[in-house]
Amino acid sequence: MTQYTVTGMSCAACSARVEKAVGKVPGVTACSVSLLTNSMSVEGSAPEQDVIKAVQDAGYGASIKGEKKSPSGETSQSGEDLLKDRETPVLKKRLVASIGFLLILMYLSMGHMMWDWPLPAFLAENHVALGLLQLLLTGIILVINQKFFISGFQSLLHRAPNMDTLVALGAGAAFVYSTYALFAMTDAQMRGDAEGVMAFMHELYFESAAMILTLITVGKMLEARSKGKTTDALKSLMKLAPKSATVLKDGRETNVSVSQVRRGDIFVVRPGESIPVDGLVIEGCSAVNESALTGESIPVDKAVGDTVSAATVNQSGFLKCQASRVGEDTTLSQIIKMVSDAAATKAPIAKVADRVSGIFVPVVLGIAFLTVLLWLLAGESVGFALARGISVLVISCPCALGLATPVAVMVGSGVGARNGILFKTAVSLEKAGKVDIVALDKTGTITLGEPKVTDLLPAAGVTTSCLLEMAYALEQKSEHPLAKAVIGYGKENNVQVEPVDEFEALPGNGLKGISQEGVLIGGSQAFVSQKVAIPKDMIKSAETLAQSGKTPLFFAREDRFLGIIAVADVIKEDSPQAVRELQNMGIRVVMLTGDNQGTAQAIGQQVGVDEVIAGVLPEGKENAIRSLQSHGKVAMVGDGINDAPALTRADLGIAIGAGTDVAIDAADVVLMKSRLTDVSATIRLSRATLRGIHQNLFWAFFYNVIGIPLAAGLWIPVLGWKLNPMFGAAAMSLSSFCVVTNALRLNLVKIYDGKKDKKKKREKEKRKMERLMKIEGMMCGHCSARVKKCLEALPEVTEAVVSHETNSAVVKLNAELANEVLKKTVEDQGYTVISIE
Repeated sequence: MTQYTVTGMSCAACSARVEKAVGKVPGVTACSVSLLTNSMSVEGSAPEQDVIKAVQDAGYGASIKGEKKSPSGETSQSGEDLLKDRETPVLKKRLVASIGFLLILMYLSMGHMMWDWPLPAFLAENHVALGLLQLLLTGIILVINQKFFISGFQSLLHRAPNMDTLVALGAGAAFVYSTYALFAMTDAQMRGDAEGVMAFMHELYFESAAMILTLITVGKMLEARSKGKTTDALKSLMKLAPKSATVLKDGRETNVSVSQVRRGDIFVVRPGESIPVDGLVIEGCSAVNESALTGESIPVDKAVGDTVSAATVNQSGFLKCQASRVGEDTTLSQIIKMVSDAAATKAPIAKVADRVSGIFVPVVLGIAFLTVLLWLLAGESVGFALARGISVLVISCPCALGLATPVAVMVGSGVGARNGILFKTAVSLEKAGKVDIVALDKTGTITLGEPKVTDLLPAAGVTTSCLLEMAYALEQKSEHPLAKAVIGYGKENNVQVEPVDEFEALPGNGLKGISQEGVLIGGSQAFVSQKVAIPKDMIKSAETLAQSGKTPLFFAREDRFLGIIAVADVIKEDSPQAVRELQNMGIRVVMLTGDNQGTAQAIGQQVGVDEVIAGVLPEGKENAIRSLQSHGKVAMVGDGINDAPALTRADLGIAIGAGTDVAIDAADVVLMKSRLTDVSATIRLSRATLRGIHQNLFWAFFYNVIGIPLAAGLWIPVLGWKLNPMFGAAAMSLSSFCVVTNALRLNLVKIYDGKKDKKKKREKEKRKMERLMKIEGMMCGHCSARVKKCLEALPEVTEAVVSHETNSAVVKLNAELANEVLKKTVEDQGYTVISIE
């Protein structure tokens, strides 16, 4: 995907025009234009020159994003520079100048005429001179705000009218008609027609033309200022990037710009300094504050061999590191790119607004022309009819439609980034709020992913310390993950024992070694029971441990049984709370694991999941997700390593515990921390963003649906409501400002507070017309195919999704069917139906 910066866009009609023009370029497969960030993302093989030419031919400017020509002709890049708000200061100057001349104009036109405010005698007695002064002041304001006319008429010439066209035509029509009225008034004065002079005096709309331009500028400035705030999160991330680094060259410390640091360079970081680039610690140890990247406030200890990331802060010790990722490859740069890319993409919900924006301005021009024509046919004066037409032009606002979605997406993505939640696209931000089922991988997601010792059960006559010492001596030379748990526990308890000699890892899950005390053996019950007799009470204790999801390890020395050490992958502290929060949102929580059914059920009960799918190998998780998708939208949460197929298959893939490795291709959402509560926070943020988008779209559509008929004078015959063009311009100015301000409220959302969670409505009828069957006895793909064939032979069954890996069948029905019929159909094929839901 190539990113471009687009200039000259003023409203949603402009972005729609650019999108349409680039979409026609040969080789372009997808194009998305963001009015908010004035950016465009293009996918496909089209040459960059062709894309830029298409934009220019449409009447706008384009360049590769991040490139700007320096005086020497070289290109440079600055993320902060690209996001700098240059629009607001320019608009502020235009506004101040416009208001200065407008106040004088309003005093002359409204103050004197309506409230008889004093004027110099030569103006008070000479209406033509007063009109000429109004013409002069209005002309100055038109020149100050000439951008509306240049942009508006240029887009009209390109047959792509935009919001500036509406403003230019509205203000221009008022100015031209007022100028005509002034000439007519001059003629009447020369003929001595006092009544004619006064009649045309009331047909002057100079103040309306000036007020329209000034009020629209007010709205544009407020909008630009608010739009600037939507990128605050992105700008704050960019400000985190250190500007310099202390690099070791020839044994001497040299302070250089971060851009000069290359991969492999050695750099040093002292306490209180920011780490300049991603690297590997080669000397020293320290506590590093990574809150800037992960949102985790507790410092992380770093020692030799650990990785460090740019923009994190060294808090205590001296660190010498080797640069591993520099420039755009650092974790911080990847996060910035991810947030920026998300803002450049479009959510599906924006498509309706985009379609409307594409035809909005031509339709409004048609309505304005028709309004003038109908009022003239109704016998009203040209001034009256023109005022109605101008009101229609200036009250219509395609900007509110165009900004409704992107501002909310930008703010939502920024809030997520501040909390270590990274949405790759606007689509993933929208999808997260529509999830029905969350599938959680057990290892590393629900549990820590690192086995820990949970119980020590010494045999009769054996002390706990003796059991631990013998086990520690034997396991020290083992590479098995469960051995690491015993070794870690031994170190925590300061066990000092020499490792065994003649160590062997034997078939059948066993270990053997020789110590000073004699021959030591350890492993599974089946292995150890072949060497020594295990007491019945110990076997019963082992069964109890296994039922609770723990793995019992048996140990013996010579001919004597020493005892059992239980090891388990410990559940994360926040896992039960996270599952409860998801369930409170109306989401079904499913746990996927390769463990046996008994162990899996024990862990599932501890955390409180709705369903456990056990015995699933990594490659079988994809089929499990496919089966779950027949019940609704599925989000898969995994570590992003061996879960890639399942993450890709799911409607939404969430990679948890990514840490500094945020570039996980298979995931749609990346959670930098290992907290499972971030999953519910992700959904909560998405729902809040969707609410904001819905509110914005409602306001944008409602405003135009109500405002345009009112401006056209539809209510004059019924209620006598008449809209002055100046009030129309004020309403237009506020509409976009309201939309952007509403989106900024997302910054106030407490994404970790579940008190206001609302359960998502489920489709009851859909559940009625589906059955979930648990089936035992299916061993392979042929079994699944056989069950599928027999079920789909029933006339009431539309489809059956059968999986031997999950021992389940999801049956879709087109009519009511008794569970007994389904059960008999399957069992007639030689399989056992455990349950039907």
